Amino acid sequence: MQIFYDTDANMDVMRGKKIGIIGYGSQGHAQAQNLRDSGLQVIVAARPGSPGHEKAVEDGFSPVHANEVAQKCDVIQILTPDHAQGALYQKDIAPSMKAGRTLLFSHGFNIHYGQIIPPKDVDVVMVAPKGPGHLVRSEYVRGAGVPALVAIHQDASGHALETALAYASGIGATRAGVLETTFKEETETDLFGEQSVLCGGVSELIKAGFDTLVQAGYQPEIAFFECMHELKLIVDLIYRGGLAYMRYSISDTAEYGDLSRGKRIITEQTRAEMKKILEEIQSGEFAREWILENQAGRPMFQAVRNREKTLLVEQIGAKLRAMMPFLEPVKM
Repeated sequence: MQIFYDTDANMDVMRGKKIGIIGYGSQGHAQAQNLRDSGLQVIVAARPGSPGHEKAVEDGFSPVHANEVAQKCDVIQILTPDHAQGALYQKDIAPSMKAGRTLLFSHGFNIHYGQIIPPKDVDVVMVAPKGPGHLVRSEYVRGAGVPALVAIHQDASGHALETALAYASGIGATRAGVLETTFKEETETDLFGEQSVLCGGVSELIKAGFDTLVQAGYQPEIAFFECMHELKLIVDLIYRGGLAYMRYSISDTAEYGDLSRGKRIITEQTRAEMKKILEEIQSGEFAREWILENQAGRPMFQAVRNREKTLLVEQIGAKLRAMMPFLEPVKM
């Protein structure tokens, strides 16, 4: 795998160019401020009245409409939610796209699944930090950086990679390392990780463990601590040193339970279902489903989201987190 660092990036290719950041959420606020602090010219677009608009003003920007960014900027980074990018591009960006410009993303969904089809005479690149926006910002401020992925979908100028690496340097990513990938690989692995492990898999595992204990007559408060609260302790160990460090840090009893019982939870049937989920991502079936769900007004998504908020594990969790102010608990 190719990995790029500061010495591979030439910031001079960005000097004199206007960089437009459309969207001022988690990634938008971090990337815009980092680029500005790197001495680059940044214009932010955020919807008037939105929290992002107010935050951009607080941070010293003068937010404009997305179509103004498209008209004025040489590099246009789209950091709005995936489901909104296609319509935004068609309405506010496409009419102003000119040859020689760079269209930039931090996730490949809309390019990979054909929701955005740029003209052939512009560069299309991705710089995707592998961390949330607050970490991208805080690491930059302390002189470090968060690793990122870089991908080139379209190299009309012959210098797309140079532009992407200069942008990555501007947000601090080349300090840590930037790994080369493709829009296809980033999109499909990202969706699979979210659905099978990081979000879908973990959520269902927590709920199944909690429900098993409660249905067996154990107190829900105790079940919450064992199946949700303490998950962070384990994940933090894995985050720092992998599975080996986690197993080194826990008791021998816990490690034996891990090694001897884990495969009874993640069975061959589970692995087969993971492969099916990946196939749905690769074929575009999941993307079509999600696009249609948004076009229909999100009826199923909203219904399931609301139902999940009423689960006993969530109610118990809110009560117990209130007893632990050191967690800085968040109320939804």
